Amino acid sequence: MTTAERLVRFQQPEKSLNYLPGLAQDKVAALFDLTPEAHAALLKGFEDRARAAAESLLADPELARCVDGLPFKGHVVAIGESTTADRLSWFEILRHALRDRDVRLTNLAVSGSTTTQALTRLPALAFARADHVLCMLGGNDVQRIGGPRLVSREETERNLDTLRAASGVEAWTWLTPSRVDEERVRAYPHFQRAGLSWHNEDLDAIADHLASRPEPTVDTRPATSAPDAHLEDGVHLTVEGQQAVAAAVIRALAA
Repeated sequence: MTTAERLVRFQQPEKSLNYLPGLAQDKVAALFDLTPEAHAALLKGFEDRARAAAESLLADPELARCVDGLPFKGHVVAIGESTTADRLSWFEILRHALRDRDVRLTNLAVSGSTTTQALTRLPALAFARADHVLCMLGGNDVQRIGGPRLVSREETERNLDTLRAASGVEAWTWLTPSRVDEERVRAYPHFQRAGLSWHNEDLDAIADHLASRPEPTVDTRPATSAPDAHLEDGVHLTVEGQQAVAAAVIRALAA
């Protein structure tokens, strides 16, 4: 994956800079030092790959039946960080799997977002008037920069509880943060230089908290434990990893 491909896949400036008027696609392309045509080609490529991933899942008769049993109606909104903002994310795959359903899906996830930053985007969630929220947050909270977590465990739990209580959305589903490949995280040069680390023990603590809440929780950890689930950095997911998360969401919510 080239640098441009990686940036376009995971970064969506129009979400972070939505207060800037007239941020058209040609201006977004320029932020990546791409021509509008090259940027559009990358977007189409990601869209095609997400569609193909969904079609692959739907080729499984059992999963296709589960998709028919999903409880979604109206407007389904996702909030999260890069695992969800990814243009090949489980949510984008789910969008294509539901293309024949009378349901609208909106991805409000922003790469790099912590639970604290997610609270600042509550107005966007309110404006979306969601009928069902799928929330996957916490992966950036447990990032360590040479020492303590970026966001403490207590603060993460408070933020998640506040986000749910302040949302005003009745139908709410949590997704646990995906697991990381700790060996790849330690070996990744960019993380080494910056002193960044992630640990599954910290992610497990968030999963335990979500499991204690009354809302449904999809445990994505089994789906992201396979050897092919992560990119070279050990944090972000491959298409196969994202497919596995999408399948886990479909099975859990259909049940």
